[in-house]
Amino acid sequence: MSALESIQKSIAPELKVLNETIVESLATSNELMNQIVETYLKTKGKQIRPILVMLSAKMFGEINKDVISAAAAVEMLHNASLIHDDVVDDTKERRKNPTINSIWDNHIAVLVGDYFVSASLSQAISTGDVRIIKSLSELGSILSLGEIDQIYNAQTHILNEEAYFNVIKAKTASLFMSCVAMGGYAVKASDEDIARLRQFAELLGMCFQIRDDIFDYFEDEKIGKPTGNDLREGKITLPLLSVLLREDLPGHKKMLELSRKEQLSTEEIATLIEYAKANGGIDYAYETMARLRTQAIAIMDHLPNNDARQSFIDIFDYIIHRDI
Repeated sequence: MSALESIQKSIAPELKVLNETIVESLATSNELMNQIVETYLKTKGKQIRPILVMLSAKMFGEINKDVISAAAAVEMLHNASLIHDDVVDDTKERRKNPTINSIWDNHIAVLVGDYFVSASLSQAISTGDVRIIKSLSELGSILSLGEIDQIYNAQTHILNEEAYFNVIKAKTASLFMSCVAMGGYAVKASDEDIARLRQFAELLGMCFQIRDDIFDYFEDEKIGKPTGNDLREGKITLPLLSVLLREDLPGHKKMLELSRKEQLSTEEIATLIEYAKANGGIDYAYETMARLRTQAIAIMDHLPNNDARQSFIDIFDYIIHRDI
């Protein structure tokens, strides 16, 4: 049993209520919408984000109705972003199942994604906590700007680690930070404790994205994503970025010029991937995650020493070493 599975088991009753809440929130009188939503919800992800909301609440108090509502809001907003991403990327499969846009069409998929957003906001509003509502509503703009920044960096060939980390903080870590904040708000945790846990969640979110980026350098049927997909879209992630910034490496100038091409062939993508691997790009990414983990554990030393704290550490290790 993985660390995540162990945590899921420890809060199984709360997760059951969470999923029932999501189903109820998305129920409608529209037969087609119900059919699409029911099919979509049959395949759940790992639900890491709502779990973070619950663990945050457990660190500072107990899981209550507002915690469940906040967790449901986060999960539905996250799924809305996935549904919209599938339209943008023309993705045909997710979690080994056909996407909404592949079964129906882009028009319906966008509308379903919008419906998830509305249901998400309704759950946040039901808590009556302005801070939870504000956290959720701000996420939409932060996540969108993170994606726009990544596209801009790809188009203008900006290659530096600061730009990379700014992007992953916005497009990934911001959601993790909001999760722990909302869990803390729901149990009236102190601003100081919430601020510390947000710092931890930022590091956790960045590691999640770095690990996700590493997947793109290997062929793995579990992921359902072709090797080099990021490069195909012009995105230079940490493993390749780290070696492209090293002018001392053999063939550096040639690889740098290749990475700036507007359209890369399959062979050119393979060349850049091999260059990253051969020159320690993957190792560098893992070393970066290890450094971020050290910083995160130091933050945990200033938070309550309970089961939730250990669960946060376990999730951090799970994310670094996960295989999907």
